Amino acid sequence: MQVSSQGVTVVALLADPDAPTEIAQRMARTLSSRLADKSGQGRRFDVEVVSEPFTAGAEDPPTLMRRIMDRGSTENWDIVVALTDLPLHSHGRRLAVNLNHEQGLALLSLPSLGGLRLQTRARQAVEEAVLGMADPDMTGADGPPRNQPLPGPSVDRPGPDHPDQTGEKETEDLRYVVGGPRGYLRVLAGMVRANRPWRLVPGLSKALSAALVTGAVATVNSTVWTLAASFGTPRLVIATVGSVAIMIGWLIIDAELWDRSAEKSPEARQRTRLYNASTVATVGIGVLVCYAGLLVINWVLALFILNDHVFASTTRTPLHAEDYVTLACFVAAVATVGAALGSGLESDEAIRAAAYSKREQERRRQLQENHDD
Repeated sequence: MQVSSQGVTVVALLADPDAPTEIAQRMARTLSSRLADKSGQGRRFDVEVVSEPFTAGAEDPPTLMRRIMDRGSTENWDIVVALTDLPLHSHGRRLAVNLNHEQGLALLSLPSLGGLRLQTRARQAVEEAVLGMADPDMTGADGPPRNQPLPGPSVDRPGPDHPDQTGEKETEDLRYVVGGPRGYLRVLAGMVRANRPWRLVPGLSKALSAALVTGAVATVNSTVWTLAASFGTPRLVIATVGSVAIMIGWLIIDAELWDRSAEKSPEARQRTRLYNASTVATVGIGVLVCYAGLLVINWVLALFILNDHVFASTTRTPLHAEDYVTLACFVAAVATVGAALGSGLESDEAIRAAAYSKREQERRRQLQENHDD
Protein backbone atom coordinates (compact mmCIF):
# COMPACT_ATOMS: atom_id res chain seq x y z
CA MET A 1 0.00 0.00 0.00
CA GLN A 2 1.27 3.44 -0.86
CA VAL A 3 -0.01 6.65 0.64
CA SER A 4 -1.52 8.99 -1.91
CA SER A 5 0.66 11.97 -2.67
CA GLN A 6 -2.30 14.12 -3.58
CA GLY A 7 -6.06 13.96 -3.76
CA VAL A 8 -7.86 11.69 -1.32
CA THR A 9 -6.14 9.45 1.22
CA VAL A 10 -8.29 6.46 2.17
CA VAL A 11 -7.87 5.53 5.83
CA ALA A 12 -9.31 2.26 7.13
CA LEU A 13 -9.95 1.76 10.83
CA LEU A 14 -9.76 -2.01 11.25
CA ALA A 15 -11.30 -2.69 14.66
CA ASP A 16 -11.86 -5.73 16.83
CA PRO A 17 -15.54 -6.26 17.69
CA ASP A 18 -17.16 -4.70 20.76
CA ALA A 19 -15.38 -1.73 22.39
CA PRO A 20 -12.74 -1.11 19.66
CA THR A 21 -15.46 -0.98 17.00
CA GLU A 22 -17.54 1.43 19.08
CA ILE A 23 -14.53 3.69 19.57
CA ALA A 24 -13.66 3.57 15.86
CA GLN A 25 -17.21 4.40 14.82
CA ARG A 26 -17.41 7.40 17.13
CA MET A 27 -13.97 8.53 16.00
CA ALA A 28 -14.84 8.23 12.31
CA ARG A 29 -17.58 10.87 12.58
CA THR A 30 -15.06 13.71 12.81
CA LEU A 31 -11.75 12.09 11.88
CA SER A 32 -11.80 13.07 8.19
CA SER A 33 -12.21 16.77 8.91
CA ARG A 34 -9.72 16.76 11.78
CA LEU A 35 -7.06 15.05 9.64
CA ALA A 36 -7.65 17.49 6.79
CA ASP A 37 -7.34 20.47 9.12
CA LYS A 38 -4.17 19.17 10.77
CA SER A 39 -2.54 18.10 7.52
CA GLY A 40 -2.52 21.67 6.22
CA GLN A 41 -1.66 20.58 2.67
CA GLY A 42 -5.09 20.58 1.07
CA ARG A 43 -5.18 16.82 1.45
CA ARG A 44 -8.55 15.11 1.89
CA PHE A 45 -9.18 11.97 3.88
CA ASP A 46 -11.86 9.32 3.57
CA VAL A 47 -12.29 7.19 6.68
CA GLU A 48 -13.81 3.71 6.64
CA VAL A 49 -14.57 1.51 9.67
CA VAL A 50 -14.22 -2.24 9.27
CA SER A 51 -15.19 -4.41 12.24
CA GLU A 52 -13.71 -7.89 12.27
CA PRO A 53 -11.78 -10.06 14.76
CA PHE A 54 -8.38 -9.72 13.14
CA THR A 55 -6.64 -10.70 16.42
CA ALA A 56 -8.48 -14.04 16.74
CA GLY A 57 -6.12 -16.75 17.99
CA ALA A 58 -3.02 -14.54 17.98
CA GLU A 59 -1.25 -12.34 20.52
CA ASP A 60 2.04 -11.88 18.69
CA PRO A 61 2.48 -8.31 17.32
CA PRO A 62 4.48 -9.31 14.19
CA THR A 63 1.79 -11.89 13.35
CA LEU A 64 -0.91 -9.28 13.77
CA MET A 65 0.99 -6.80 11.61
CA ARG A 66 1.25 -9.38 8.83
CA ARG A 67 -2.49 -10.04 9.10
CA ILE A 68 -3.18 -6.33 8.78
CA MET A 69 -0.85 -6.15 5.79
CA ASP A 70 -2.59 -9.09 4.09
CA ARG A 71 -6.01 -7.62 4.84
CA GLY A 72 -5.06 -4.20 3.47
CA SER A 73 -3.56 -5.64 0.30
CA THR A 74 -7.01 -6.83 -0.78
CA GLU A 75 -8.57 -3.37 -0.48
CA ASN A 76 -8.06 0.05 -1.99
CA TRP A 77 -6.77 1.52 1.27
CA ASP A 78 -3.82 3.88 1.60
CA ILE A 79 -3.47 3.63 5.37
CA VAL A 80 -4.74 0.98 7.78
CA VAL A 81 -4.97 1.65 11.52
CA ALA A 82 -5.95 -1.45 13.50
CA LEU A 83 -7.49 -1.05 16.95
CA THR A 84 -7.61 -3.85 19.48
CA ASP A 85 -8.34 -4.19 23.20
CA LEU A 86 -5.63 -6.86 23.34
CA PRO A 87 -2.62 -5.86 25.50
CA LEU A 88 0.45 -6.23 23.30
CA HIS A 89 3.81 -7.53 24.50
CA SER A 90 7.13 -8.04 22.80
CA HIS A 91 10.39 -9.11 24.46
CA GLY A 92 9.11 -8.26 27.92
CA ARG A 93 7.87 -4.79 27.01
CA ARG A 94 4.29 -3.55 26.76
CA LEU A 95 3.59 -2.09 23.35
CA ALA A 96 1.28 0.82 22.63
CA VAL A 97 1.65 1.28 18.87
CA ASN A 98 3.40 -0.61 16.07
CA LEU A 99 4.04 1.31 12.84
CA ASN A 100 5.06 0.34 9.33
CA HIS A 101 5.47 3.54 7.29
CA GLU A 102 6.37 1.85 4.02
CA GLN A 103 3.15 -0.15 3.96
CA GLY A 104 1.01 2.44 5.76
CA LEU A 105 0.13 0.20 8.71
CA ALA A 106 -0.45 0.95 12.38
CA LEU A 107 -1.50 -1.34 15.21
CA LEU A 108 -2.89 0.40 18.32
CA SER A 109 -3.40 -1.37 21.65
CA LEU A 110 -6.22 0.47 23.41
CA PRO A 111 -5.35 -0.77 26.94
CA SER A 112 -2.03 1.08 26.69
CA LEU A 113 -4.00 4.35 26.64
CA GLY A 114 -5.38 3.76 30.14
CA GLY A 115 -8.89 3.70 31.53
CA LEU A 116 -9.72 7.42 31.47
CA ARG A 117 -10.54 9.64 28.48
CA LEU A 118 -10.06 6.62 26.24
CA GLN A 119 -11.96 8.06 23.29
CA THR A 120 -9.88 11.26 23.28
CA ARG A 121 -6.58 9.45 23.71
CA ALA A 122 -7.43 6.93 21.00
CA ARG A 123 -8.37 9.71 18.58
CA GLN A 124 -5.12 11.57 19.29
CA ALA A 125 -3.05 8.42 18.79
CA VAL A 126 -4.82 7.58 15.51
CA GLU A 127 -4.44 11.13 14.20
CA GLU A 128 -0.72 11.14 15.01
CA ALA A 129 -0.19 7.76 13.36
CA VAL A 130 -2.13 8.67 10.21
CA LEU A 131 -0.49 12.07 9.79
CA GLY A 132 2.94 10.56 10.41
CA MET A 133 2.38 8.10 7.55
CA ALA A 134 0.54 10.47 5.22
CA ASP A 135 2.79 13.53 5.63
CA PRO A 136 6.09 13.18 3.76
CA ASP A 137 7.61 15.97 5.84
CA MET A 138 7.38 13.78 8.92
CA THR A 139 8.89 10.66 7.39
CA GLY A 140 11.45 11.86 4.92
CA ALA A 141 12.31 9.98 1.77
CA ASP A 142 14.27 7.10 3.21
CA GLY A 143 13.30 6.40 6.76
CA PRO A 144 10.87 6.38 9.61
CA PRO A 145 9.54 9.54 11.21
CA ARG A 146 11.28 11.66 13.73
CA ASN A 147 11.24 10.09 17.16
CA GLN A 148 8.46 12.12 18.72
CA PRO A 149 6.26 10.42 21.30
CA LEU A 150 2.57 10.15 20.65
CA PRO A 151 0.68 13.10 22.12
CA GLY A 152 -1.67 12.51 24.98
CA PRO A 153 -3.01 13.94 28.20
CA SER A 154 -0.87 11.69 30.37
CA VAL A 155 2.60 12.68 31.53
CA ASP A 156 3.65 9.03 31.34
CA ARG A 157 3.60 8.84 27.54
CA PRO A 158 4.64 5.95 25.32
CA GLY A 159 8.23 6.29 24.17
CA PRO A 160 9.50 5.58 20.64
CA ASP A 161 11.57 2.47 20.10
CA HIS A 162 13.10 0.97 16.97
CA PRO A 163 12.74 -2.84 16.71
CA ASP A 164 16.05 -4.62 16.93
CA GLN A 165 14.82 -8.10 16.02
CA THR A 166 15.23 -9.27 12.47
CA GLY A 167 11.80 -10.90 12.32
CA GLU A 168 10.07 -7.72 13.43
CA LYS A 169 11.73 -5.52 10.80
CA GLU A 170 9.57 -7.20 8.20
CA THR A 171 6.37 -5.81 9.68
CA GLU A 172 7.27 -2.65 11.61
CA ASP A 173 9.86 0.12 11.59
CA LEU A 174 8.84 2.02 14.71
CA ARG A 175 6.95 1.19 17.83
CA TYR A 176 5.95 2.97 21.02
CA VAL A 177 6.45 1.18 24.31
CA VAL A 178 4.85 1.72 27.71
CA GLY A 179 7.32 1.17 30.50
CA GLY A 180 7.62 1.38 34.25
CA PRO A 181 5.11 0.75 37.06
CA ARG A 182 2.87 3.59 35.87
CA GLY A 183 2.81 2.07 32.42
CA TYR A 184 1.79 -1.29 33.90
CA LEU A 185 -1.01 0.32 35.89
CA ARG A 186 -2.18 2.22 32.82
CA VAL A 187 -2.38 -0.96 30.74
CA LEU A 188 -4.17 -2.72 33.59
CA ALA A 189 -6.69 0.13 33.86
CA GLY A 190 -7.24 -0.03 30.11
CA MET A 191 -7.91 -3.78 30.25
CA VAL A 192 -10.38 -3.36 33.10
CA ARG A 193 -12.20 -0.60 31.24
CA ALA A 194 -12.39 -2.79 28.13
CA ASN A 195 -14.05 -5.49 30.25
CA ARG A 196 -16.61 -2.94 31.48
CA PRO A 197 -17.00 -4.41 34.99
CA TRP A 198 -20.35 -2.71 35.62
CA ARG A 199 -21.88 -5.27 33.23
CA LEU A 200 -21.28 -7.90 35.91
CA VAL A 201 -24.27 -6.56 37.87
CA PRO A 202 -27.03 -7.63 35.43
CA GLY A 203 -25.00 -10.76 34.70
CA LEU A 204 -25.49 -11.85 38.32
CA SER A 205 -29.27 -11.46 38.34
CA LYS A 206 -29.93 -14.75 40.16
CA ALA A 207 -27.21 -14.10 42.71
CA LEU A 208 -28.55 -10.60 43.37
CA SER A 209 -32.07 -11.98 43.76
CA ALA A 210 -30.75 -14.31 46.45
CA ALA A 211 -28.95 -11.39 48.08
CA LEU A 212 -32.07 -9.21 48.11
CA VAL A 213 -34.10 -11.99 49.72
CA THR A 214 -31.35 -12.55 52.30
CA GLY A 215 -31.18 -8.83 53.03
CA ALA A 216 -34.94 -8.45 53.40
CA VAL A 217 -35.16 -11.37 55.83
CA ALA A 218 -32.16 -10.15 57.83
CA THR A 219 -33.50 -6.59 58.08
CA VAL A 220 -36.67 -7.69 59.89
CA ASN A 221 -34.82 -10.09 62.20
CA SER A 222 -34.42 -8.76 65.74
CA THR A 223 -31.36 -10.94 66.34
CA VAL A 224 -29.64 -9.19 63.44
CA TRP A 225 -30.54 -5.85 65.05
CA THR A 226 -28.79 -6.91 68.23
CA LEU A 227 -25.72 -8.15 66.39
CA ALA A 228 -25.48 -4.97 64.28
CA ALA A 229 -25.84 -2.77 67.38
CA SER A 230 -23.03 -4.68 69.14
CA PHE A 231 -20.66 -4.34 66.18
CA GLY A 232 -18.01 -1.68 66.46
CA THR A 233 -16.57 0.05 63.43
CA PRO A 234 -13.48 -2.23 63.14
CA ARG A 235 -15.57 -5.40 63.19
CA LEU A 236 -18.04 -3.91 60.71
CA VAL A 237 -15.19 -3.05 58.34
CA ILE A 238 -13.78 -6.57 58.68
CA ALA A 239 -17.21 -8.08 57.95
CA THR A 240 -17.64 -5.85 54.89
CA VAL A 241 -14.18 -6.54 53.45
CA GLY A 242 -14.48 -10.25 54.23
CA SER A 243 -17.86 -10.62 52.51
CA VAL A 244 -16.68 -8.77 49.41
CA ALA A 245 -13.49 -10.88 49.31
CA ILE A 246 -15.54 -14.08 49.62
CA MET A 247 -17.76 -13.00 46.74
CA ILE A 248 -14.77 -12.12 44.53
CA GLY A 249 -12.94 -15.34 45.31
CA TRP A 250 -16.00 -17.50 44.84
CA LEU A 251 -16.83 -16.00 41.44
CA ILE A 252 -13.26 -16.41 40.18
CA ILE A 253 -12.94 -20.00 41.41
CA ASP A 254 -16.44 -21.21 40.59
CA ALA A 255 -16.48 -19.72 37.08
CA GLU A 256 -12.84 -20.72 36.45
CA LEU A 257 -11.78 -17.18 35.64
CA TRP A 258 -8.17 -17.63 36.79
CA ASP A 259 -5.75 -17.67 33.87
CA ARG A 260 -3.12 -20.41 33.65
CA SER A 261 -0.64 -20.34 30.81
CA ALA A 262 0.97 -23.51 29.51
CA GLU A 263 3.97 -21.46 28.35
CA LYS A 264 6.91 -21.08 30.72
CA SER A 265 8.59 -18.05 29.17
CA PRO A 266 8.99 -14.85 31.25
CA GLU A 267 6.84 -12.96 28.76
CA ALA A 268 4.03 -15.55 29.06
CA ARG A 269 4.19 -15.36 32.86
CA GLN A 270 4.09 -11.57 32.72
CA ARG A 271 1.10 -11.69 30.39
CA THR A 272 -0.67 -14.19 32.68
CA ARG A 273 -0.11 -11.98 35.71
CA LEU A 274 -1.56 -9.03 33.83
CA TYR A 275 -4.64 -10.99 32.77
CA ASN A 276 -5.23 -12.29 36.30
CA ALA A 277 -4.80 -8.82 37.77
CA SER A 278 -7.38 -7.48 35.31
CA THR A 279 -9.73 -10.33 36.27
CA VAL A 280 -9.47 -9.55 39.99
CA ALA A 281 -9.96 -5.83 39.34
CA THR A 282 -12.89 -6.42 36.97
CA VAL A 283 -14.71 -8.81 39.30
CA GLY A 284 -13.82 -6.66 42.31
CA ILE A 285 -15.35 -3.53 40.82
CA GLY A 286 -18.44 -5.46 39.78
CA VAL A 287 -18.86 -6.92 43.28
CA LEU A 288 -18.35 -3.50 44.89
CA VAL A 289 -21.08 -2.07 42.67
CA CYS A 290 -23.35 -4.93 43.77
CA TYR A 291 -22.47 -4.30 47.43
CA ALA A 292 -23.17 -0.57 47.08
CA GLY A 293 -26.56 -1.34 45.54
CA LEU A 294 -27.41 -3.76 48.34
CA LEU A 295 -26.28 -1.21 50.93
CA VAL A 296 -28.62 1.47 49.56
CA ILE A 297 -31.58 -0.92 49.27
CA ASN A 298 -31.09 -2.26 52.80
CA TRP A 299 -30.73 1.27 54.18
CA VAL A 300 -34.06 2.24 52.59
CA LEU A 301 -35.66 -0.92 54.03
CA ALA A 302 -34.28 -0.10 57.47
CA LEU A 303 -35.78 3.40 57.29
CA PHE A 304 -39.23 1.93 56.72
CA ILE A 305 -39.00 -1.09 59.04
CA LEU A 306 -37.15 0.01 62.16
CA ASN A 307 -39.28 1.36 65.01
CA ASP A 308 -37.78 3.35 67.87
CA HIS A 309 -39.63 1.53 70.66
CA VAL A 310 -39.25 -1.97 69.21
CA PHE A 311 -35.57 -1.43 68.44
CA ALA A 312 -34.88 -0.02 71.92
CA SER A 313 -36.71 -2.87 73.66
CA THR A 314 -34.82 -5.45 71.61
CA THR A 315 -31.31 -4.02 71.69
CA ARG A 316 -31.67 -2.05 74.96
CA THR A 317 -30.14 0.96 73.22
CA PRO A 318 -31.91 3.97 71.71
CA LEU A 319 -32.23 4.16 67.92
CA HIS A 320 -29.92 6.75 66.38
CA ALA A 321 -29.41 7.81 62.77
CA GLU A 322 -26.11 5.94 62.53
CA ASP A 323 -27.86 2.72 63.54
CA TYR A 324 -29.65 2.69 60.18
CA VAL A 325 -26.30 2.81 58.39
CA THR A 326 -24.74 0.21 60.69
CA LEU A 327 -27.62 -2.19 60.15
CA ALA A 328 -27.57 -1.60 56.39
CA CYS A 329 -23.81 -2.29 56.23
CA PHE A 330 -24.10 -5.44 58.33
CA VAL A 331 -27.07 -6.77 56.35
CA ALA A 332 -25.35 -5.92 53.05
CA ALA A 333 -22.32 -7.95 54.16
CA VAL A 334 -24.55 -10.91 55.04
CA ALA A 335 -26.45 -10.53 51.77
CA THR A 336 -23.18 -10.41 49.79
CA VAL A 337 -22.25 -13.82 51.19
CA GLY A 338 -25.73 -14.99 50.16
CA ALA A 339 -25.07 -13.59 46.70
CA ALA A 340 -21.85 -15.61 46.52
CA LEU A 341 -23.80 -18.78 47.22
CA GLY A 342 -26.52 -17.71 44.78
CA SER A 343 -23.92 -17.15 42.05
CA GLY A 344 -23.72 -20.93 41.75
CA LEU A 345 -27.09 -20.72 40.02
CA GLU A 346 -25.51 -18.70 37.21
CA SER A 347 -23.83 -20.50 34.32
CA ASP A 348 -20.08 -20.07 33.94
CA GLU A 349 -20.61 -18.72 30.42
CA ALA A 350 -23.00 -16.05 31.71
CA ILE A 351 -20.46 -14.89 34.29
CA ARG A 352 -17.62 -14.85 31.75
CA ALA A 353 -19.79 -12.93 29.29
CA ALA A 354 -20.53 -10.35 31.99
CA ALA A 355 -16.95 -10.12 33.25
CA TYR A 356 -14.99 -9.94 30.01
CA SER A 357 -14.92 -8.08 26.73
CA LYS A 358 -15.69 -10.06 23.57
CA ARG A 359 -11.99 -10.13 22.68
CA GLU A 360 -11.13 -11.60 26.08
CA GLN A 361 -14.00 -14.11 25.87
CA GLU A 362 -12.65 -15.31 22.53
CA ARG A 363 -9.12 -15.55 23.92
CA ARG A 364 -10.29 -17.65 26.88
CA ARG A 365 -12.36 -19.94 24.65
CA GLN A 366 -9.26 -20.50 22.55
CA LEU A 367 -7.20 -21.32 25.66
CA GLN A 368 -9.88 -23.75 26.86
CA GLU A 369 -9.98 -25.48 23.48
CA ASN A 370 -6.20 -25.81 23.46
CA HIS A 371 -6.30 -27.20 27.00
CA ASP A 372 -9.01 -29.73 26.06
CA ASP A 373 -7.04 -30.82 22.99
